[in-house]
Amino acid sequence: MNSKAFLRKCCNIYPRLQMEFFKCWNLFYLKIQGVKYGKKLKIYNKIYVKGMGEIKIGEDFVFTSGDCINPICRNMRGVFYTMVKDARIEIGDRVGISSACLWAKDEILIGNDVNIGGDCLILDNDAHPHAFQERRRIWRQDLEWEEYCKQIPSAPIKIGNDVWIGARCQILKGVHIGDRSIIAAGSIVTKNVPSDVVAGGNPCKIIKQL
Repeated sequence: MNSKAFLRKCCNIYPRLQMEFFKCWNLFYLKIQGVKYGKKLKIYNKIYVKGMGEIKIGEDFVFTSGDCINPICRNMRGVFYTMVKDARIEIGDRVGISSACLWAKDEILIGNDVNIGGDCLILDNDAHPHAFQERRRIWRQDLEWEEYCKQIPSAPIKIGNDVWIGARCQILKGVHIGDRSIIAAGSIVTKNVPSDVVAGGNPCKIIKQL
């Protein structure tokens, strides 16, 4: 082995050790956060879990988060955020996700054998009320958080089995993506997508049948 190859190998040791550490640490971290998960869960590197809602993850789950494990994501950290105590995120078996943000006020359901590309946003709500008066009230602190959240429009998201969502897509409130469909990278999905199609664009539209 020449000197350059040796140095390159040495430089790769720390990231690998870090990945292995977080793979073990995240099992404990999710448990103390109240997340229910199945066998063979692997989450590489630091993630954020926020909120008081329910999160349930199936078996053989793989989540890569930041540190350029997936180069598309660069250093973007993955997020599970349940906005209120009644919010729910449920992920099926054999799902792979890279540095995505899943933000639920109502419900986000992801089926089995789903791939979600780097840096995607899956958001079942509008994050703030539409009425400017309500947005002002939260800054004046004359409105409780739960009451503020009630003013925010939301609707459940459902992603079917064997769906592939490309990098940097946004899946917005009320969307249902049918089984086996593919969403092209960079798409903004605002309406339902049927099964067995390729769809893409802003707004997302059907490109072809599979």
